[in-house]
Amino acid sequence: MSPEPSTASVATTADSAPAATEVRPEDERLSPGKTIGYGVQHIVAMFGGVIAVPLIVGGAAGLDVGQKALLVACALFVSGAATILQTIGVPYFGSKLPLVQGISFAAVSTMLAIIAGNGEAGLQTVFGAVIVASAIGLIIAPFFARIVRFFPAVVTGSIITVIGLSLMPVAGRWVTGSDPTAEGFASADKIGLALFTFAVVLILSKIKALSRLAVLLGLAIGTVFALVLGQADFDAVGSASVFAFPQPFAFGMPVFEIGAIVSMTIVILVIMVETTADVLAVGEVVGTKVDSRRVGDGLRADMVSSLLAPIFNSFPATAFAQNVGLVALTGIKSRFAVAAGGGLLVILGLSPMAAAVFSVIPSPVLGGAGIVLFGSVAASGVRTLSKVDYNGNNNMIIVASALAFGLIPVVSPQFWHAFPEWFVTIFDSGISSAAIVAVLLNLFFNVWLPGTPKEPSNLAAAPALRVQTEELRVLKSGGSLDEHSYEPDTAPVEQGTRVRKPGAGER
Repeated sequence: MSPEPSTASVATTADSAPAATEVRPEDERLSPGKTIGYGVQHIVAMFGGVIAVPLIVGGAAGLDVGQKALLVACALFVSGAATILQTIGVPYFGSKLPLVQGISFAAVSTMLAIIAGNGEAGLQTVFGAVIVASAIGLIIAPFFARIVRFFPAVVTGSIITVIGLSLMPVAGRWVTGSDPTAEGFASADKIGLALFTFAVVLILSKIKALSRLAVLLGLAIGTVFALVLGQADFDAVGSASVFAFPQPFAFGMPVFEIGAIVSMTIVILVIMVETTADVLAVGEVVGTKVDSRRVGDGLRADMVSSLLAPIFNSFPATAFAQNVGLVALTGIKSRFAVAAGGGLLVILGLSPMAAAVFSVIPSPVLGGAGIVLFGSVAASGVRTLSKVDYNGNNNMIIVASALAFGLIPVVSPQFWHAFPEWFVTIFDSGISSAAIVAVLLNLFFNVWLPGTPKEPSNLAAAPALRVQTEELRVLKSGGSLDEHSYEPDTAPVEQGTRVRKPGAGER
């Protein structure tokens, strides 16, 4: 008896659905131990970002220590539930990609403006604005997802590069601290601890058996080293409660104010742009197909999570770019590993004591690992940009302009502050700035203008760097190109790229 064919190779009749079951990289299933281990690594990579937002907002609202702890636990709970929805998915909700959801930094400045000294009443207004703005985002998500066709490699590469570069100041602040006037700011001890963690991650990356857990082990070793140096302690763990379910509307019922809703709606649009960029970025890193339907499912999961977040005393959720970097660095593409991390986040949100274990990781240790993680995101963007053809077109201008606008908020945070608040909200985010500029310039140069200039501007005319494979082989062998006949390179070209066909007698 001949063996039965595997599921992946079973062909179906024309009347049944697909001819073969496609095995996608993100659907890889790992052993339970590896799944949990890689899930923990994702949590550690984004933990500092998740707890930072509730701490900042809670401080602005004048909350006491216990109330801030409640906001942190709720943020972990919501982030975990949103991550599970995004990775596992249900019909129409969830991209089913290895994306970690967390509380968005993009909303912080707007939320602080809404609170503006109003304490818990301001917090109630924030929750009301988030509910309405997220509902608007949920409604427009299907239309918003159609912009995916305007994201060829020249656009996605620019955005991914900006994502990585714009995150580097976060890693820097984790190392030095955020207040230059504070005692110990950018001290040698902090920088030394960060560099030690950075070195450990690099060394572990060279060990094949440990390379995929390099970040997690680096953080663990860095934390132990910090304990030895007296830069970390576990006092907070012993004083935390074992279990506490997030109480719905613990700060009172939401309040709905028009001005706050309008401001928050702009923020939600920015978050949708960032989530779209992250979905496309992780698709590029994983090497899987991401179409408008998948982007729409990811946006709907994002928006419904943000819509329900205020019920559990939390704020808008979004895909975390640093975890895209972790996927690129480790090569672990399984969405189930990320879903396991989401499950652990839910547990942490239900157990303040468990959450406190992660909170003892010193910021400089996180910063040392963050240098590698965020740099990996930028490197992924550069790799994508290497696929773009820059000859005889204006793609160089698109990349240059997108990078410039994306980095303006990083190098000059006050650059746009003389403009209207809605404009500042959009362009103070380097990711949304880069996305808007790259998409518009790609439309202008590669979609709306039908022809390609024979002589592009000097600014756009970059040196030709791509040599056809056969040409390179001939030259390396010491031969003459005139002595050989071969077919020209016919590799597919990304959308937004124009290539001149060889003329008669040309090779």
